[in-house]
This record gives sequence, structure tokens and C-alpha cells, in this order.
Amino acid sequence: MQITLKKKIVLGVTGGIAAYKAAELLRLLIKAGAEVRVVMTPAACEFVQPLTFQALSGHRVYTDIFDGEAESAMDHIELARWADLMVVAPASADFIAKMRQGYGDNLLLTLCLAEKKSIAIAPAMNQQMYANLATQENLKVLAERGTLIWGPNAGEQACGDVGLGRMLEAEAVLRLINIHFQPGKLTGKRVLITAGPTRESIDPVRYISNHSSGKMGYALAQAARQAGADVTLVSGPVNLAAPPGVQRISVESAVEMFDAVMGYVDVSDIFIACAAVADYRVAQQSQQKIKKTSDQMVLSLTPNPDIVSAVTGVDEPPFTLGFAAETENLEQYAADKLSRKKLDMIAANRVGNSETGFGTDSNEILLLWAGGKQLLPLAGKPEIARQLIDILADRYAEIN
Repeated sequence: MQITLKKKIVLGVTGGIAAYKAAELLRLLIKAGAEVRVVMTPAACEFVQPLTFQALSGHRVYTDIFDGEAESAMDHIELARWADLMVVAPASADFIAKMRQGYGDNLLLTLCLAEKKSIAIAPAMNQQMYANLATQENLKVLAERGTLIWGPNAGEQACGDVGLGRMLEAEAVLRLINIHFQPGKLTGKRVLITAGPTRESIDPVRYISNHSSGKMGYALAQAARQAGADVTLVSGPVNLAAPPGVQRISVESAVEMFDAVMGYVDVSDIFIACAAVADYRVAQQSQQKIKKTSDQMVLSLTPNPDIVSAVTGVDEPPFTLGFAAETENLEQYAADKLSRKKLDMIAANRVGNSETGFGTDSNEILLLWAGGKQLLPLAGKPEIARQLIDILADRYAEIN
């Protein structure tokens, strides 16, 4: 589909080998009808000459906050007022760290400080730099402030490493820009999402739980909100902040999650069951701490309510997406669950390895529905969530 984009875009380019992709993105934006101004950091100029972007855009390239030849001494203010959207692609680890801290030691950073409208960044760096806790914390803070984080992808990198850190391809960034300016596919829809683990108490100090971090569910909540939905997130105990604009209901146990979900299911159009809900709870919880009196301790467990089956079993169920976290026979087990639980779609992901599943920042998902399937290749969970929500919205529209 040919994208038509009649918008004013500031394209920020930072230092990194992925700067060459910014030239292709600029070409695609111009072809789509956008008016683009390019701002480069000093480091970016070491990888691609400003003349390249000037030739492609037909406009001068902004590089120096102290440019004596500039039309205005306040370029960062004027550009911020002019733009409908600012896209930094690639966004290096250094730039992301400085942006998080509010630095203004180059023109592009001062523009970020002056920009009142949306800012999107496309991270690009070595896989180990991306995985570093400092980088992850910086991205988390920026996302909480409303910055759009687009990517990265996984794959082979210029240094020879393989993993998350590759900048999205120019076509993918263009698609996200287009989606940003379109009315959301889920505008006006009410989406109910579960996320994280549940905790089943043994006594006042011990519980049974699992390794779910909630990252996938929270990414889905953010993606659904960005698609225009009214999102309610029923969350087990996690160390994550609710995405902007999302209503969070915090619960501990599977029974509490069941009660919260059933309280909203009748007013929901879509239900996404992403939480890792404990299948069993302790039949008899002790009111006092259990003392160690022998080398063995036997717990009697009883089944928890099946939240997904309860939702699909109501008279007028919402469109329901389930998750299947498996360690083997991924497609077979997911297809069985799709049918058995009367789901509209199921997202199957492999757990128990270092790249996908519980606690990781990346995922790879096999989506299944009646008569169809689609693989979402390994990528960061926010990117997987955007792709998944986009496909879900199309499937929802087809059957409603």
C-alpha cells in the first residue's frame, strides 16, 4: 500500500553505523509527500555527510546550535514549533542517556527539550549496550514520559554480534509514522488485558508464583492505548509503571484476578489474557508462619478458576486473545488451546530460554486463528506488541 503522508517531520540523526538507514527513511518520507527537515549530531556527521541529506531533502541540514549562518539564532525553538512529529533514527545509546537526563549540549538535544509534540526514537546499538541495565532504565523512563520507542529489531550487527539492537528498517519506521497520524484502529474500543504473575499464599510470608515479569502484557497495554483503545489492565505484582492513559487494577492471587476480570468483561470489546495465572492455589492457607518441623513439607493444592474459559463462556463474550507459553510442541499445544478454550486468536511463545519468554526484553510469537497463522519474528517486546495489536485489530474488524 502506497503511504501518503502530508506532514512536517523533523528527522534527527545520531552517530552510529545505522545512520545510513536515515538517508533511506528520508527518501521514503519525501516520496510519501512529507516535508522534512534534518538535524544531525556532530557524531552523525562522522558517519554520513550532511550534504547527503541536503541533496535528498532539498533543504539545509541543521548541525550546530551555534551556527552563525542560521536564519535564526533560535533554530531549536523554530523547528519545534514547525514540526508535527520528531523522529530520531537512529538513536544511539549515548543520545538516549542524554535525552533521559535532559541534556542540551547539541542542537538535536535542545530540540528534544523544546518539542511540545510527539517524539519517536528508533534505538540502534550493539546488542550488549542495548541489554545493559542503564539503557533499559533510560528507555523505560522515556517511555513513561510519552516518548515513542520504535524498535529495535534482532539480527546480525555490524560488529558481528547477533541480538537485539538493530535499528528498524526504513520501511518499518515509515509505517509507524503513518500509523501515528492515522486514527487508531481501536479507537472507541474497550480493551481488557491481564498481565504479570499471580501469587498464591502458603502462609503470611511464603507464596507460590512464577517467573512472569509482566513486560509483554504492559507492552500490549501501551500498544492498545496508542491504537486508540480505552484500556483496563488487571495486573499481578510486577515492578512496572502503568503506561500513560491506562487504568491499572492491581491484584495478587488468581481468585482476585478472576474477580477483577469478570467485573469488566461485560463492558469490554476485546480481552487479552497475557497474565501467567497460577493453575493451583494452596487448599488450606496457614494464618501463621509455618515452622520447620521435618525434612519434608506437603502442600495440598486445589485448582484456581479458569479465567479464559469463564470469559469465553459468557453469553456475549468479547473478542478473546489467549497466550500459550510452552517449552515444546509450540504450534500443536497452541492450536489445541485455541480450540479447547474457544479463543478467537492465540499467541504462542516459547519460554525457558534467554531470548524469549518470562523476564526477557524480547519475544517471538506465533499467532494462530481459525484458518490462519502468522509468525512475529524475534524483536523487542514493545515492537512485538505493536505488531500483535495491529493484526488483532484487523481480525476484530473482520468478524465484527
